[in-house]
Amino acid sequence: MADLFEAAGVPAQPDRGAEGARPLADRLRPARLSEVVGQQHLLGPDGPIGRMAAAGRLSSMILWGPPGVGKTTIARLLAQTAGYEFQQLSAVFSGVADLKKAFDQARTRSRMGQSTLMFVDEIHRFNRAQQDGFLPYVEEGVVTLVGATTENPSFELNGALLSRCQVFVLNRLEDADLDQLLARAEAMEGRPLPLTAPARAALAAMADGDGRHVLTLAETLFAIGGDGALDVAQLGAMLQRRSPAYDKSREEHYNLVSALHKSVRGSDPDAALYWLARMLQGGEAPLFIARRLVRMASEDIGAADPTALLVATAAKDAYDFLGSPEGELALAHVVVHLACAPKSNAVYTAFKGAMAAARETGSLPPPAQIRNAPTRLMKDLGYGRGYAYDPDTPEGFSGQDYFPEGMARRTFYRPKGEGAEARINERLERWARLRAEAGRP
Repeated sequence: MADLFEAAGVPAQPDRGAEGARPLADRLRPARLSEVVGQQHLLGPDGPIGRMAAAGRLSSMILWGPPGVGKTTIARLLAQTAGYEFQQLSAVFSGVADLKKAFDQARTRSRMGQSTLMFVDEIHRFNRAQQDGFLPYVEEGVVTLVGATTENPSFELNGALLSRCQVFVLNRLEDADLDQLLARAEAMEGRPLPLTAPARAALAAMADGDGRHVLTLAETLFAIGGDGALDVAQLGAMLQRRSPAYDKSREEHYNLVSALHKSVRGSDPDAALYWLARMLQGGEAPLFIARRLVRMASEDIGAADPTALLVATAAKDAYDFLGSPEGELALAHVVVHLACAPKSNAVYTAFKGAMAAARETGSLPPPAQIRNAPTRLMKDLGYGRGYAYDPDTPEGFSGQDYFPEGMARRTFYRPKGEGAEARINERLERWARLRAEAGRP
């Protein structure tokens, strides 16, 4: 066991007294930047934050990453390493009076030659006026702002504040990082976790990349104790798996929607099924997914597989009829159908082109021969005169010009040649030849 302590860099502490009352995650908080796991791209000797710390001069920054990856710890250690006073605020609990008091204290320290690192947790929860309140103090150097957020800063933070801060992206912890934290926990506790090797891997999966959560789970296991090692099933019965990170109104929502859509567009049914499952497990509304699938059927497949839209709308109706979980199989059905279908955005592109042409040409009337002529007056004015009924022509195609007078023929729809569009393309080419033979443009 002594070797385990030495490898983890934590001395055995069999009798901690009051220290033992603190949560394990707090007791294992790193004392140096080099002890932070999983963020070497930022904290290593060649990383941008590592270089700042080594120089002892810090710039304002936003730390963006999922929960439990070390944002608060990094801010605290940066202040310690650079010799700054560490001042922490929470955007959840702090109001205008708290901010004013904090800024006044920082200004007093600045006059005495002491720099202040102001760490703001959940900074995205401040409204825009509160965020703007930081600007003069950051510009004057009264504070060095380090904000922490789990949300995309480009969506949640003012552009003015972002322009004065560097944004650093913290990684979700990998299994090796989580295992390193578990080894430190075992070293501090003086005993191994009561788990088989597969159960230990399952414990890391339960944490879903959150270092704080994996240590909380480990602390529960240490408290429960027991004589034997738990297997995967026993561990699952004892502990709850962490819910996947998925906020239906924020960036992760749009990331997973994009992943599903692009997997279908890229004709990868396996990846598309995975992202569908991720969305459903994250609590996404199945009818939202169904609406997105209907859009894919029109936008990415179109006339290449005319059944795609029918299948997509049928899946929506099937889910409406069955509900969860049975109806979710209908969504899986349409995801596979769409991913395996031939792809063409020719109709989508053609419609956009037609809309642009309609805006350009304004209110040009249809040519007289295809206007509606329900009254004698309209017939006398030439409405409908010269109209050729295509089914009665020898080729079943008259080749008449249906565009407004004064508007040259435009080609909007250009089939891609995939699936059913290959046959459509043959017909269009034949009709173009007949039109040319008849001397029509």
